[in-house]
Amino acid sequence: MGPLSDSLLKLGLPLLTPIQARQFTRYREELLSWNKHMNLTAITDPAEVESLHFLDSLTVALAMPDPVPPGYSVCDVGTGAGFPGVPLKIAFPQIRLALVESTAKRTAFLSHLVQALDLADVAIHTGRAEELAHQPGLREVFDLATARAVAEARVLLELTLPFSRVGGCAVLMKKGNIAQEVAEAGSAIAVLGGRLEEVRRVPAEALPGDRALVVVEKAWPTPSRYPRRPGIPAKRPL
Repeated sequence: MGPLSDSLLKLGLPLLTPIQARQFTRYREELLSWNKHMNLTAITDPAEVESLHFLDSLTVALAMPDPVPPGYSVCDVGTGAGFPGVPLKIAFPQIRLALVESTAKRTAFLSHLVQALDLADVAIHTGRAEELAHQPGLREVFDLATARAVAEARVLLELTLPFSRVGGCAVLMKKGNIAQEVAEAGSAIAVLGGRLEEVRRVPAEALPGDRALVVVEKAWPTPSRYPRRPGIPAKRPL
């Protein structure tokens, strides 16, 4: 049992099958190979890719149902090189995954990766979340919407909650002391149709760094004006 499986055990998540372990190895190889020609990650040490990309991504599963039902749908907003969506898909192949990324070079990598890992039920969308979240096939249809981007909660919630169905949730991956940030996001949560469910700390023995998941339930439909046009959520947070 490798380091990744050891850490999954500490998180209370299912251990990897041999096929899943090979998929993670191939993922790391493809990521580092493509990274030589385009900017996908600043993390190039294989062990750090495993912990700071793969394991970090899998912490989102702490906010997913146990067991995860077939067809459970996840939207990864601003996925970049596929984090956290692709690790979640490898670990939970029964989910339906949508990857949202504005940069065409990165979605080209994601398309290659999905084929290389032989992943089914993965849709890749090139475009801004502010625009894609208004499309009928994407708006308010997902069980879980998540974002790993470095931005404050008020901004990320405007980019994720519109993708979540009523009864679903948005999950923000955060680090450090976030009590004030979560408190300041209270009005944004209410405006966007959300309700703060919990702030769940990631066990430090599995992954250090004072990590937490901010889980916001989608309680009501998001008003049609949100998200606002590209760039506005970051410039003028709710």
